[in-house]
Parts: sequence; C-alpha cells; structure tokens
Amino acid sequence: MARTYTLKRRAEKQAGTRQRIVEAAVDLHSTIGPAFTTLSMVAERAGVQRHTLYAHFPDERSLALACSALSLDRDPLPEAEAWRGFEDRGARLRAGIGAVYAWFGRNADLAGCVLRDAESHALTREIMALRFGPTVAAWHAVLGEGLDPPQRAMLHLALGYFTWRALVREAGLAEDAAVAAMARAVLG
Repeated sequence: MARTYTLKRRAEKQAGTRQRIVEAAVDLHSTIGPAFTTLSMVAERAGVQRHTLYAHFPDERSLALACSALSLDRDPLPEAEAWRGFEDRGARLRAGIGAVYAWFGRNADLAGCVLRDAESHALTREIMALRFGPTVAAWHAVLGEGLDPPQRAMLHLALGYFTWRALVREAGLAEDAAVAAMARAVLG
C-alpha cells in the first residue's frame, strides 16, 4: 500500500513539472514567439534543468504540440457549426467574424507571435496547420457559403488576425464596429 501512495505522489509531482514546463513555454511563445524560444529558456523559466525538460519533451515538436494543446484547451477556437443556424447571410457573417475577433482579442499576444513566426519557422507553421487548419477551413466553408470569388477573397481578409489587429488595435475601432465593417465589405 505504501508503494502505491509513493508512486501516486511521484506521478503527481511529474505532472506538475510537466505543466510548469508547458506553461513556461506558452508564456515565452506569447512574448517573444516560438521561433525565438529556446529549450534552455523554457527550462530556466520553468525552474527545471534541461535534462528534466528533455525527460518530458524529447524535442521541440513535442513541446510545441503540448503548448498548442494547452492554449486551445484554455480558450478553444470558435466552432463554425454554431453559425449555420443563421439564415440571414449578414447575420451569419457578423456572428462568425464577431466570434473570431473576440477570440483574437482574448489571445492577441500569443496569436500575434505565433502567426508572425509561422511565416518563417517551419515547426510553427506545421503546428499551426495541424491545430488551426481544419477549424479555419470550417470558418471559410460555413461563412463562405453562397459567396462569389471576390466576396470569398474579402472573407479571407476579414478572418485574418492581422486584419483584426489593424482595425481594432491600430485604427482604434471598437470590436463590434470592426465586425460590422468587415461583414459589409464581404457582402460588397
């Protein structure tokens, strides 16, 4: 019986260490970005030795997968199926773009760093495609139903993080005003 207790306590300690490592990496990804985050930096931030980090995450990819999983568990991407219930195309667009912009607003620092790094960092691009690709494709499919090619191009622009950032953070539009403006732009 004592052996089981010891193993349970050890497993809990290992899980805690793993969680600290992943949270340290997410924090660094949110501030300097995944492309500039080194495993040494993660170990230091988590308060562990590098060999401890490698015991939990043998390579950068396994750590990146754990980071993206934690981030999306904390705040999942909006699900496009919820927008199918809107018969009116304008209402559907406003609901969808609004949900996406709200997510961008809650995750601005991390999303900005990750999307910036995905342009030039192969691992970040791979993880983005894996974690975000299917959901973003669903956004385009549901919101793009019945749109012509120019409208779909505007939808692509409307659903982009950098569009949200330009409208809300840089131009100072209220989020609802940015949503309304992009829905109008998509519909032409």
